[in-house]
Amino acid sequence: MELVKKKIHMDRVASKAGTQMVLEEDVNISDNRPDASHLIAVKGDVIMDEIRVGDDRVNLKGRLQVQMLYLTEEEGMCASMQAELPLEEKINMEGVHNGDTVLSSWVIEDLTVGLINSRKMSVQAMISFELELEEKLEQEAAVDIYHEEPVEYRKQIYPLLQMAVNKKDIFRIKEEMELPSNLPNAFQIIWHSISLNNIEFRALDEKIALQGEMKAFFLYEGEGDNDKTLWYENTVPFSGMIECHGCRENMMPDIRYTTSQCSVEIKPDFDGEERVFCVENVLDLEIRLYEEENLEVLSDIYGVSKEIEAVTTEVSLKGLLLHSSGKCKVADHARIQNTEMHIYQLLHNEGEIQIEEQSIEENGISISGTLHVMTVYLCTNGQNTLYATKSSLPFKHFIDVPGIESSCVYHIHWNLEQLLVTMLDSDELDIKAALNFEALVFTSKKASFVTDIKVEELDMNKISELPGIVIYIAGTGDTLWDIGKKYYVSIAQLKEVNELVSEEIKAGDKILVVKGVS
Repeated sequence: MELVKKKIHMDRVASKAGTQMVLEEDVNISDNRPDASHLIAVKGDVIMDEIRVGDDRVNLKGRLQVQMLYLTEEEGMCASMQAELPLEEKINMEGVHNGDTVLSSWVIEDLTVGLINSRKMSVQAMISFELELEEKLEQEAAVDIYHEEPVEYRKQIYPLLQMAVNKKDIFRIKEEMELPSNLPNAFQIIWHSISLNNIEFRALDEKIALQGEMKAFFLYEGEGDNDKTLWYENTVPFSGMIECHGCRENMMPDIRYTTSQCSVEIKPDFDGEERVFCVENVLDLEIRLYEEENLEVLSDIYGVSKEIEAVTTEVSLKGLLLHSSGKCKVADHARIQNTEMHIYQLLHNEGEIQIEEQSIEENGISISGTLHVMTVYLCTNGQNTLYATKSSLPFKHFIDVPGIESSCVYHIHWNLEQLLVTMLDSDELDIKAALNFEALVFTSKKASFVTDIKVEELDMNKISELPGIVIYIAGTGDTLWDIGKKYYVSIAQLKEVNELVSEEIKAGDKILVVKGVS
């Protein structure tokens, strides 16, 4: 007698930790950069160099990279500079050990840059870090039994969301954008802003397909006698494939991505003129693929001619409660920050979603946050001066999840699907945006798996005490299985003796039981 077993691959979050880090530093403009008269725009990126895991602690080491665009004292010209602020933090995290893989995410909660004087700027930032230790579990479950002796067993079906793929990878996006004929050649890039929007992943056989859009905005200095700052904006679609062993079509992707590198350079076109912007983005991917399965396992066993005891183990099974996406529309009017820099023409806008709170409520998940929009525009002062303003639009969104409980685990992915900024007058903007939210909500249910069996000879003293024949009156909830297990009789024999066509019985039914073992 032998059990047929199957391995079940599951995952769970074993430990979580978080911290906030405040950075503050004054940075000097390098000698090869012109003096600053006004600060236009700022953007920041966190670059992690090392995530080192020890016993009950995680050491983070990296840097905050800050790009600053400013007006020079020369009329109509812009310049930029970059500063790097080192960051290092030790986070206490119970349950982690050397060699564990910890998932990390971070958000720049606040980034403030001020102009101290024409050669110095102050940088203040607050960064929030969240760490997760994801534990991979492998559990064996008996799905069948090889037997020669008469044995009765029953099975139960559990809906299961099994992790099929869990790995890290990178994906490179390379796109070239050529200047239109009405713009002069590029001498050097002053500033660039690259954003990736509407990224979608789809599981195929042995690979993952992805697609999205790259939006690029460039400020550059033209060749020749053109001494003004020029600009060019373009949006291009991109797509590609990621090799992924074990991936199958219709698996459910749960993929996090961050941009680890972004480089821009000017290349010559076919005529040898410097007119092509070459952009390369490197995405760090944390890939998890899930597969839904109705798992049929043995739930109980009893013997007719042998004493058989099922050894069971209680496990938590991960199931899928909801996988859906929804949109949140945000709209508002916003006045420019510096009323002395009136709008003449809008050039570029970009948005960033900052989630401030997520919580499980009755039949759903509540999300609140802020959409930060930066708008670059041409001023009305007649000097071809560029400037930028930042607007903050709060939002709330509710994802309907019928049946959600406080114990459920969920993953939310969000992106900016659409952003439209129009000019109402020289001081006011009309902003409309569509935010896309994708939700994966998991349940955890207890299940009892048969993992082993104990086979012994029958206790003949116990068997002799059982009546040779008995009329059993079924109680509420009784089944033929319960009756057969009590009297060491097969279900087939009970059906035959009682002329039953199915195993269904109800309370009050009289079941004739004839002992099969003497």
